[in-house]
Amino acid sequence: MAIWGIVNQKGGVGKTTTAVNIAAGLAKRNKKTLLVDSDPQGNATTGLGVDKTEIKSTLYDILMEGKKNPDNSSTVKKTIIKVSDCLDLIPATMDLSGTESSLLDAVGKEYILKESLKHIQKKYDWIIIDAPPSLGILTINVLSSASSVIVPMQSEFYALEGLTQLMKTIAIVKKRINPSLSIAKVLLTMYDPRSKLSRQVTEELTGYFGTKLSDITIPKNIKLGEAPSYGKSAIDLFPTSKGTVAYMDFIDKVMLL
Repeated sequence: MAIWGIVNQKGGVGKTTTAVNIAAGLAKRNKKTLLVDSDPQGNATTGLGVDKTEIKSTLYDILMEGKKNPDNSSTVKKTIIKVSDCLDLIPATMDLSGTESSLLDAVGKEYILKESLKHIQKKYDWIIIDAPPSLGILTINVLSSASSVIVPMQSEFYALEGLTQLMKTIAIVKKRINPSLSIAKVLLTMYDPRSKLSRQVTEELTGYFGTKLSDITIPKNIKLGEAPSYGKSAIDLFPTSKGTVAYMDFIDKVMLL
């Protein structure tokens, strides 16, 4: 069983698209997978076709129960939504935006998600966590829970903006909270091989990350952007699209080796 976080505090880099399609792709490979939406925007929840108005319990409820009661297993179990035979979801709504203030005085607040997932992690081959675009307590919980992280990065001029702070945060969490934490891969998204800028960014990131930069890139692909409006992953809705093929290659060659 592996727990991987999809992390980048910079918005608009394809983080949720990556989380949703990796989770769906693992499920396509018959891996029992749980996707945890830890972004208050709840885009991963919407992207899998879940109606937020009908959700009775979310990650916020899990965290609030875990704050006062380490044995919050019943809350965790009732929050899980079955998406398909091999894919489950812990959803998120805007309630999650109150987590920072609600957990301010909580003892061991960095570990609540990790402790909560222990109740159900044996049921899964993979747990994928979509982190919010920030470096607050929710992201710290994701880094505390994960053994590895994928850092999606758009191949643009500002790709390295904020990267130093993200690396510092990961290093601090590794030293103080989660010694097993590592960066699995940096994944370039919205990549255009014809663009000189894309090639320049790739060279720069290769110098910074070396082999941590994935050889597989996710291309600019309209189908990846269209899929959430149908409440489906691109992998399920557009199985032959370039974006789907790239994500499945990443899953097969990086995650399932």
